[in-house]
Parts: sequence; structure tokens; C-alpha cells
Amino acid sequence: MTRITDPLDFGPGLDIAARSSASISKLQVPENQDNLLVIDAAGRAVFLHNQVPHSVQLTDWPRGHVRLAVMDGMGGHGHGREAAEAVAAGLLLIPACGTQQDLDSRLDDLHRRLQSQFRQHGDNDSFRRPGTTLTLLEIPPGAAPMLYHAGDSRLYEITADGARPLTVDHVPATSFAMHGLLGEQEWWQQVHGEHRSQISQAYILGNAFANPQVLDNELLPLGPANLPPFLRQLADRRALTLRPDATYLLATDGFWSCGRPLEWIARWPALLAQPGHSAGTGMDALFNDYADHPPPQLHIDNLSAIVLRCASPAAAPHDDNVDETALPTASIPSHF
Repeated sequence: MTRITDPLDFGPGLDIAARSSASISKLQVPENQDNLLVIDAAGRAVFLHNQVPHSVQLTDWPRGHVRLAVMDGMGGHGHGREAAEAVAAGLLLIPACGTQQDLDSRLDDLHRRLQSQFRQHGDNDSFRRPGTTLTLLEIPPGAAPMLYHAGDSRLYEITADGARPLTVDHVPATSFAMHGLLGEQEWWQQVHGEHRSQISQAYILGNAFANPQVLDNELLPLGPANLPPFLRQLADRRALTLRPDATYLLATDGFWSCGRPLEWIARWPALLAQPGHSAGTGMDALFNDYADHPPPQLHIDNLSAIVLRCASPAAAPHDDNVDETALPTASIPSHF
């Protein structure tokens, strides 16, 4: 699939490219349960429906406001693609948000509405409820981008020095760390040094942070109040500083679903952080390298990514703002 952002206009300050693929394998092509939503500076939106790109023009969208989101429908549960599509459709109905509080409130409300929509009458088995990750950036003109994150998709900051995650995976290892049962080194090894397919929170689904046997309908925002000290700077909902010398990658976990993900991710600066290259060039290099030189012990999964570059430091004007997925105890096997 080609870049779905080619016809969009993000203005002079942002360079953005997005792409989604069901698989890099010619032998295994599962249903693409990922989705993307990109709204450009003129209110033109692109997203996937029935695994095909669609576009619409939004009315009353403020000039220069941009929204970016990646979703990974839960492959181990029914209606994963439909859940991700429903979130993309719901995001089109949420007006541009100028504050973190407004963004959080509207997205939490959408979570509850979609949860009710997908709930089947008489079905008390919440572990069969569909879900999707949601990692979203809301970028008002002339203001710091705002992050909203649920699940195990990720946002990375990539420079010549390396790829640094800016989000925390909502997985059992994070739950253990929150309860003091896992230290910093062990958490980084389990979350970023290995491939694991379990999740503790997803949009629409809810969260199982307190007890993996019990699914709470609400989302639990992770931040300084409940994260261990070594993760507190990576709150799920916060304003970000975009460095003008960095490339930012929003991506689903198909890009690190392999035996030794750190070795593969170490290749990203050479692919994405080349001076003078556009976001689209970096996006193509990432997908092509993954297809031509797949990492060892690869687990075939959907691949979706948005690459973002800031043309100037004006996007952060204030110093203070300077996978496969299955619940831990789910009995349903992963689709992939």
C-alpha cells in the first residue's frame, strides 16, 4: 500500500507521512486490523474502511490544526478491525481540541460510547469484548502537541543517537512495575527486549491493571501518580516538545514483533533520521527495509505507521511543554 497522506497538506511547519499494510509477507496476508486517522491542516481526513483508504472533508475544522492516530484492533478477539474502524469514525466527529483536558474528556467519552455499542445483550464475558490500541497526537496551530495513549502501540522520538520511546506499553510487565514487583532493568527487558503478546489495557476493552482476572470498563491513565519513578516522565496524557532535529514515529506493534526487537529498532535512525530526507522518504525506507531485511524470529502482524517531522521549533513554544494483543488470561488464541 502506498502512502495514504500524499494528497494531504500539513502547512509549512509539519512534514507527515502515513502508511498501513496487512503484512510484509507474500505468503501470510492476514486481515488488516490496524487503522490510521490523519486530519491535515485544511480539515481533510484519511482513514481505512474495509482495509481500503478513504477520505472526507471536515467542515469547521480550524486552519492549521492536525490530528494523527494509529489503532491496532485486537487480533485475538472478535471484531478487531471493526473496533479500530469505529474509533477512526468516532475521531472524525470529535472537534479540534485546544486543551489536554478537552481532548482527554472527549476521547474518554468516545471510549464509553463505543464500549456500549459493542456490548452484546446478555453477554457477560467481557474478555471477548473487542478492543483496539489508540495512540493519538493532537497538534493545535502554534501550540505544543498533546498525547493520548491507550494500549501497546508506541510513539518514538528518533535522532541520530537512537530511537527513544515516548510512551509506556499497557502490558502485564507495566502492571507488575506499578505494584513494585518488577524493577527498571527487568521492565525494559520484558517490554522492549522481548516479544510478548499480552495486553493489560485497550480502548473500548477497558483495563486489567488491578487484577488480570477482572476487567474494569474504564480506562486507567498512567502517569506520575501510579507509574514507578523510572517511567513517570512517560505519562499517557501530556503535552510534548517536538525537537526540530528529530523524527517522530507513531506505530503499531507489528514493527517490533520479533525475537530481538532492540536490534531491529537500532536500525531506525539510519532509515528515518537522515538529514534532508522527507517524512515520506523515511516512511518508505522503513517499510522497504522491513520487507527486504526482516528481523529474525519475526511474528507476522499488521504494520501501520505515521512519520512526523517538525520544520521549525515553533511547534513547542513554551518552556514548560519544552501485537498481537490479548488479555493476560484470555483463552482465545491470537489470530496471527
